[in-house]
Amino acid sequence: MMKTGADHRKKLLLLGGSAQQVIAIETAKRLGLATVLCDYLPDNPGQYHADHFYLVSTTDQEAVLEVAEKEQIDGVIAYASDPAAPTAAFIAERLGLPTNPLKSVGMLCNKDMFRRFLKENGFPVPKSVGCICFEEALAAQECMSYPLIVKPVDSSGSKGVTVVRKTEDLSEAVQFALAFSRAGRIVVEEFIEKKHPYLIGGDIFVAEGKIIQWGLMNCHRDSTVNPLVPVGKSYPALLDPEDETKVRQIVQDLIDKAGIRFGAMNVELVLDGRGRVYLIDVGPRSGGNMIPDLLGMIFGCDVVEWSVRAAMGETIRPERTHDCRFYATHNLHSAADGILEQIRFDKEIERFIVRKEIYKKPGDSVEVFSKASDALGILFLKFEDQETMLKMLEEINEHISIVLSHA
Repeated sequence: MMKTGADHRKKLLLLGGSAQQVIAIETAKRLGLATVLCDYLPDNPGQYHADHFYLVSTTDQEAVLEVAEKEQIDGVIAYASDPAAPTAAFIAERLGLPTNPLKSVGMLCNKDMFRRFLKENGFPVPKSVGCICFEEALAAQECMSYPLIVKPVDSSGSKGVTVVRKTEDLSEAVQFALAFSRAGRIVVEEFIEKKHPYLIGGDIFVAEGKIIQWGLMNCHRDSTVNPLVPVGKSYPALLDPEDETKVRQIVQDLIDKAGIRFGAMNVELVLDGRGRVYLIDVGPRSGGNMIPDLLGMIFGCDVVEWSVRAAMGETIRPERTHDCRFYATHNLHSAADGILEQIRFDKEIERFIVRKEIYKKPGDSVEVFSKASDALGILFLKFEDQETMLKMLEEINEHISIVLSHA
């Protein structure tokens, strides 16, 4: 959609127009900005919300730069997108716009480089080797202890990730990971046995080099379908005060050493049995699965607006309230392929649901939940106490029915 006539508003370039990214476009428009969108999918929903749309891949840096120069943009953002984050930093550096260092953004978006950075800067890091083929992975595992985890260096949403418990399964895991790597490179590393019931993840927000919001949460999985793909988050994180202090110190230390100045950062970390904090992933962007929306409910703020304003060069000085309630999200997902007939919620779960975002409608095809993008929708839930919340989330499959027909 193209605007006609003179438009003297400041322009924000947004990289990615998926259903979860539309909120960034709408937020920018609400703030009075003209919106320019790039996406490689011709059917992306964001194009119907943006003022200007270009059918351009967000990972094609030179093509996006051409759009940015043509539109004379004033800011650029890769909202909730790892693959587009280096492009946003590249464009911003070339045009002198607000950005974090391209070198740091690229490092955070590449698991191989990230592990190297952690080791060189004294952070706890599992034994890890970057590989391009099975033969290299086979050699790497000789100096490691099983179980191992094999993942692409440049994917997000748990795509292409496998936990390997014996050598005989390594070849299949390597081929699976390579299939999801744009760079044709994978990481093989030792699997960390966690101290706490859940991995810790969520979003932080940085302003002037300091973390001003800690959205650390419990990461929930559905082991009956795929134990590696997140099915939701719950707040607050189950960390004792001593462990939380260590987590905050190590994450801020990373921000300092990577030279991150502003913006949302998606983090995932684990504490081992000795209480050491391992940074698993730190993405230079807001988390997917509508994490900013959840943080807005928790803290009484608009994190998407913060991200947009920061991309335009504004300094964020938050004034927020804390609800002190217990909040969670749950990604609706299927244990099988098929055609969706309906999604049923029983009365027990309905009383905790405060918002439903359903992506699929009856008649749509659905796939077994193997990656984050297979979600059928997202539920937002609110509870009066943590015990009820965690119990409900553990047994949530008993309260939600995904009814399918099979073609």
